[in-house]
Amino acid sequence: MENDRPWRVLSMLPLPEELVRRIFASLGGTAELTFPATRDQAALHAALADADVVIGDYTGELPLDAAAVAAAPRLAFVQMPQVGVDSCDLPALTAARVPVANTAGANARSVAEWAVAAAFALCRDLAPADRRMRAGEWPQAEMLARNPREIHTQRVGVLGLGAIGAEAARLFAALGCDVAYWSRTPKPEASARYLELDALLARSDILVPALPLTAETRGLLDSGRLALLPQGALLVNVARGGIAPDDDVLAALDSGRLAGAALDVFENEPPAPDHPIRRHENILLSPHVAGATGQAQLNIMAQVRDNVTAAVTGRPVVNVVNGLGPMITRVAA
Repeated sequence: MENDRPWRVLSMLPLPEELVRRIFASLGGTAELTFPATRDQAALHAALADADVVIGDYTGELPLDAAAVAAAPRLAFVQMPQVGVDSCDLPALTAARVPVANTAGANARSVAEWAVAAAFALCRDLAPADRRMRAGEWPQAEMLARNPREIHTQRVGVLGLGAIGAEAARLFAALGCDVAYWSRTPKPEASARYLELDALLARSDILVPALPLTAETRGLLDSGRLALLPQGALLVNVARGGIAPDDDVLAALDSGRLAGAALDVFENEPPAPDHPIRRHENILLSPHVAGATGQAQLNIMAQVRDNVTAAVTGRPVVNVVNGLGPMITRVAA
């Protein structure tokens, strides 16, 4: 019978095949692991034809868009090996009754620590000082003129109080910062105080976006909203580049509204080699690795293993983000 066959689990690149086979070794004959022949859309669509479960591409290079969903008539469950699901066409997957899960919380500490580290670097101009010293200069007077600041004196605004935002708020508060937050839904259990968005921006010396990229949050921090920040504010973006468009961030830096920005994410990744964002003196650049500590990666893969195992063994999955139920049912032939 059709339901007696092993579940077909398609793991998309760039997750290494050896790693995926190792973490699912205990499934034995319950699941058959498959991998696209090459990393392109045609190979993905061919592999999707008989896939029951998909482990997504965390880079977003091969999105699960509407065309991919249409190419996957058997698809019953999508597990993303990350928190963000903006590379998935959630309306198309929901319409096809395919639950989509992420790994919420797995890298929260890693990303929050990066946000704090980046804020320290901006407050003390560590990157510009390093560049000048390596060029043979002794920029002591210039660094003093840049108005270095102690982080505990800064008012921190966190946008979004999911796992990452809550951990960032906690770490900044532990350093003595005055921390407030905004989210689409106020959190009664939050230790930081809630402010409406524009009020939060107006008092944020350090702004830390930690929101998912959705239709509602895309372009949220445009030039108009960035202009609400105090003069000389700092932006630490660990969310998604589309929330704070690159051109608007550059304009805010050039106007002096932003004194500095630490960017782990960009509208298009990677940004073009000649993109002006790569050349701006007051930007600390990072190649989307805030959540890439060894411990975070172990946490992510453990969640992927546990959720996919639950799906194929008839137990409820967790962290479904598109409003469908947690029990995964294989699609009939």
